[in-house]
Amino acid sequence: MTTTSSSIVFDDIFTINAIDKEGKKFDRVSRLYAHSKNYDMNLTLDYNVELFPLQVDQSFALALAPSLSRTGPAPGTNSDATTEAERNTWRPDGKGSKGGLDDDYDYVMYGKIYKFDGQMEDTVVTAYVSFGGLLMSLTGSYRHLTNIVLGDNIYLLMRK
Repeated sequence: MTTTSSSIVFDDIFTINAIDKEGKKFDRVSRLYAHSKNYDMNLTLDYNVELFPLQVDQSFALALAPSLSRTGPAPGTNSDATTEAERNTWRPDGKGSKGGLDDDYDYVMYGKIYKFDGQMEDTVVTAYVSFGGLLMSLTGSYRHLTNIVLGDNIYLLMRK
């Protein structure tokens, strides 16, 4: 019997509290502020408004995954053991993954976890991710962020 595990390391539903509350700085980019329904997390996220338009009080699903593969790393291996082909499965021309996680989402970004505030013994921690200059911060209980590792690359996946 083969078991598969999802490569998703975080998944929740967020409701938008505000958009661009400090003013709009770029034509095609907005910054949203949202709160999650299941894990009591706070999210600040820069996103492309032309590709993924959103409004205040709207809800969306957000997932974080180290790979677009539907299965996680094989038992006994770590996420660094992925092949070059697995790391480069998504391409903007649509010739990327076949049957990957991106098929289930409307908006995908790829970035790097560059900062982590708080220690695992703290109750509340914040993970910071840069997606080529578009920034995200995710704040909440360390229990929901234990699989998010400083320095790792990660996919952000969103759908309405």
